Amino acid sequence: MLVVMALLLALPGTALAQDGELVPVSGLLEDGARFDNVTITVEGELIGDYGFRDDGVMWTQINDDSYARDALVDGGPRTGANVGIGVRMPSTLGENLDPVGGYRLEGPLVQLTGVWRYHDPNRGGESYLDVAELLVLETGRRLEEGPDWTVFALGVLLLGISLVMWRRNRHLTADRH
Repeated sequence: MLVVMALLLALPGTALAQDGELVPVSGLLEDGARFDNVTITVEGELIGDYGFRDDGVMWTQINDDSYARDALVDGGPRTGANVGIGVRMPSTLGENLDPVGGYRLEGPLVQLTGVWRYHDPNRGGESYLDVAELLVLETGRRLEEGPDWTVFALGVLLLGISLVMWRRNRHLTADRH
């Protein structure tokens, strides 16, 4: 048994997960089986919607890509698609949370600890974090996006060019008649 454990630890990508380990969403998406039925911690922004169910649970999604910590309107980098996982927790944990992130809203930045369920047969094969603890790191907020003056100036310039062209064309057409 010890030899098997030593071999598993020596192989890259097969290290055993530790209880409470901080795991990025990308790690769960790339190697979810490694964390199956292990208590882990995930940090990120709650996004999408809160789905409160009659059985006392709430479903939502957590996103931990660069947008979760540095929104584009705040000068954050464009780093690709959003990456998130499903989250299931007791409704009581989510009762007083700020609205989830979405268009013009940054959701609360949270730390969730719970058991990772990889292809859970009791939930139709869905993978999700079954949350037991929630810690709010930062509250959510409304994202204020001001005007893009470069786009505005370009629009005014194009409108001006269009008016000049229209008047010129109109003048040339009038001279032919």
